[in-house]
Amino acid sequence: MKTEHSDLEGERLAALRSYRILDTAPEPSFDLLVERARHLCEVPIALLSLIDADRQWFKARIGVDTCETPLETSVCAIAIRQGYLFQIDDLARDPRTARMSLVVGEPHIRFYAGYPLITSERVPLGSLCAIDTKPRPGGLNADQREGLMELADEVVRLIETRRE
Repeated sequence: MKTEHSDLEGERLAALRSYRILDTAPEPSFDLLVERARHLCEVPIALLSLIDADRQWFKARIGVDTCETPLETSVCAIAIRQGYLFQIDDLARDPRTARMSLVVGEPHIRFYAGYPLITSERVPLGSLCAIDTKPRPGGLNADQREGLMELADEVVRLIETRRE
């Protein structure tokens, strides 16, 4: 018997796949928005992360070489369940993330701020996130929070132009 959660997750994954964006080549428009997020939030790592069934895949990335990681290392997978900016000031001190491989090993991430990418149909696809290798007590300031939200909204607009 299917649970409500698995039904919703199946619908979310079907919606994600309908955009035909997973495993596509880099695109300047997405790269630019990620660079703006990195600059605005003053972090070494910024990602446009899409949450698939068993991985997070990066449509655009700055500060990391890999283009995907397993879900068990994904703070973005937590962030998409929020309807708002999700921040963790010190990932090593948060029980949800303290044992994640990207926290305890390279690149030793410590700060995370991610705004969920929620379509006009209210489907969360991933997140636009800013990541630091140092804890950041207090997180993003008000201008950074607002700016990251605006950039995430622009990412969603770009993604929605791809719909089948």
